[in-house]
Amino acid sequence: MATAAQSARAKSAKRPTKSRRQQKSSPVDHSAEELLTFYREMLKIRRFEEKAGQMYGMGLIGGFCHLYIGQEAVVVGMQAALEPQDTVITTYRDHGHMLACGMEPRGVMAELTGRIGGYSRGKGGSMHMFSKEKNFYGGHGIVGANVPLGTGIAFSHKYRQDDGVCLTYFGDGAVNQGQVYESFNIAALWQLPVIYVIENNRYGMGTSVERASAGTQLWQRGQAYGIPGEQPDGMDVRAVNAAARSALAHVRGGNGPFILEMQTYRYRGHSMSDPAKYRTKEEVQKIRTEKDPLDTLKTILLERGDASEDDLKAFDREVRDVVNEAAEYAQTSPEPDPSELYTDILIEA
Repeated sequence: MATAAQSARAKSAKRPTKSRRQQKSSPVDHSAEELLTFYREMLKIRRFEEKAGQMYGMGLIGGFCHLYIGQEAVVVGMQAALEPQDTVITTYRDHGHMLACGMEPRGVMAELTGRIGGYSRGKGGSMHMFSKEKNFYGGHGIVGANVPLGTGIAFSHKYRQDDGVCLTYFGDGAVNQGQVYESFNIAALWQLPVIYVIENNRYGMGTSVERASAGTQLWQRGQAYGIPGEQPDGMDVRAVNAAARSALAHVRGGNGPFILEMQTYRYRGHSMSDPAKYRTKEEVQKIRTEKDPLDTLKTILLERGDASEDDLKAFDREVRDVVNEAAEYAQTSPEPDPSELYTDILIEA
């Protein structure tokens, strides 16, 4: 006679796993206010990153600097679906995530220039900024290393029963790291509230995803663990937001982790020191012309009558003023005192 445990396992084995099919989010009828907010937030990230690139070229920003230009729709669409208790962690292409989380442009820019007014008091630079107040936990420089950390944050949500979800962002270059799959396993085993957001911008550093991955359908990488996934158009903020809402409902419903593979594209090199000779100018221009997230949404706003050309020009002026003020603050904020070398290195518990 079969035991109760054996019977339960047999019933479970007969049920189809959610990972065997691609999950599809339902379309969302976004209001004019929502679309205008999306546009303004993406524009802020675009203008901020353009200014950061200029300042890097002038020698005002040192070290590594990875720009988010072209990928703005991903983080804006995702963040717009979050609740106050939710958390975010990402890797080194992180300025856009900081701004979308509500961190102040002046604090982010001051950190880029290594000034005391920065979010890590001038000691973290581009890749290592944090804001507990905004539930932003980095900015991490090691490829894929933030994935187990995000899984741990998700465990804390479950342990505290606060109904929070952790968005854990990483790229196609990190998806083949072993620690990613260890994280998938434990998240599925413990049904942790985490959404793994793979920002597939087609190139991990200088290697195309086709040359680096035997399987290029990255949303399927959770199948072995029963984790469902979806592959939204990461250049369309509306599609991203619809996918985010669907995935959050799945995870918040106690169903465990979810994978979103965002099909996106970066216009600049991997970092400011990368000339990006591994792809043609024609390829980049084609994406800019046909898929740019800002231009796409601008066309929709104008066609629907949700905004006029003058309205959108006014947004641009406002955003440029904010970014210019942030750049001015970053250049006038003092450098850290040498005593800062000995702070924030030990916590007595």
